[in-house]
Amino acid sequence: MQFAFTDRLLGLGFSLALSLTLSLTLVSPAHAVQKIEFWTMSLKPKFIPYFQQLVTRYEAMHPDVKLVWVDFPWDILQLKLITAIAAGKPPALVNLSVPWAEEMARDGLLEPVDAYLAAPGKPVDYTDAALADLRFNGKIYGFPHYSNVNVIAYNRTMLATAGITKAPLNMDQLLGQAVMIATRTGKPGYAPALGKIDGFLMQQGLQLIRDGKAVFNSPAHVALIRKLAATYKANGFLKDKLFAEDNFPAVVDAYLGGRLGMMVSAPTAIRRIQTDAPDIYAQTGIFPMPAGPTGINDGGWMFHFAIPKGVKAAELPAITEFARYLTGDANQLAFAQMAGVMPTTRQALAHPYFRQLPAVSVGAGAAEQALMVAAHSMNSARSLYVSGIDDYDELRRFLVQAVEAGVTGRRDIQQALDEAVQIWNRKLAKGKRS
Repeated sequence: MQFAFTDRLLGLGFSLALSLTLSLTLVSPAHAVQKIEFWTMSLKPKFIPYFQQLVTRYEAMHPDVKLVWVDFPWDILQLKLITAIAAGKPPALVNLSVPWAEEMARDGLLEPVDAYLAAPGKPVDYTDAALADLRFNGKIYGFPHYSNVNVIAYNRTMLATAGITKAPLNMDQLLGQAVMIATRTGKPGYAPALGKIDGFLMQQGLQLIRDGKAVFNSPAHVALIRKLAATYKANGFLKDKLFAEDNFPAVVDAYLGGRLGMMVSAPTAIRRIQTDAPDIYAQTGIFPMPAGPTGINDGGWMFHFAIPKGVKAAELPAITEFARYLTGDANQLAFAQMAGVMPTTRQALAHPYFRQLPAVSVGAGAAEQALMVAAHSMNSARSLYVSGIDDYDELRRFLVQAVEAGVTGRRDIQQALDEAVQIWNRKLAKGKRS
């Protein structure tokens, strides 16, 4: 009896297990969930509520998708990503800067996304400039997320004393106004980022490398550096940290203290003036930063979401649908308002937040004016950088040192640039051989 009872129990258990297994087999496909893991860069803790709400909304609309948000500090994200790709376990999407994307696309570590930038039958909404930033060898390697562009914040009182009433239309006029401010107020007018002279030169339409050789000692390059030297000699430049890799803290402090006529910055910095120096903010106006001869505006610094190599082709439709949602105009607008950055979709840039001055800003709306001016410049804002050169930071230091020596009058400009070009070309030739 005991054995028979045990056998019946075992038989019943087997039947139940088989029934349960068949039920799960039949039901599972209808409830299969695709996990989409996306990585961001240094966005915690400030943006935790934003991304939590975004994830909740999307999962409610897509019950077949499970989103996993991972945030890494900027200085370890690239290593984490390369390791994950090598292990065959990349995230579905990753937040990258443009230079990192160019390098990784060149190494075959990213997937082109041209076919996925818009939903079927819909137009692409990202700006031309944003897409151009991510176009490498004819293909686009990411979904633009946010960017920025510089404007000129100016001290109305100082410019009035200098007799300046109009925005500069080019670099020559900007340098001329800097000298006028210095001559008539005794304070510098402008503080360019000459520690990043490579981007400065490119924005002015001057190449650094052509056909694999450094060419920044041409007559055109020398002529521009001479103009900088003349402005420096006339005290038109703020000399604090002028050639530092990051002179922006010194620039902000000088403007907040009423010691600088014009501050070139992204609109975000205008809010700091409003908070830290209300008296200076009250007399701050906004000019657009003039585009260079190529039509490129100073700025860029775009971030986007790329698809790493190794993501399964079958998962791409769901991943790219989420990528378009993540970087769509509604979410870009919300993120831009929270982060103080500029969106990269046409619809978000056309929103009244960027196009209309609120009534309360009458008479002192520098922050709102900055957003309007920046929005008009966004379709020509590009990320300017030199790619494909090992130890580039070391080469840039030689260029900065040569420019500093020439601008400050310690060396002849042509000779200083010639010497830096020779150093660059030795390095470039060695790179070719290897």
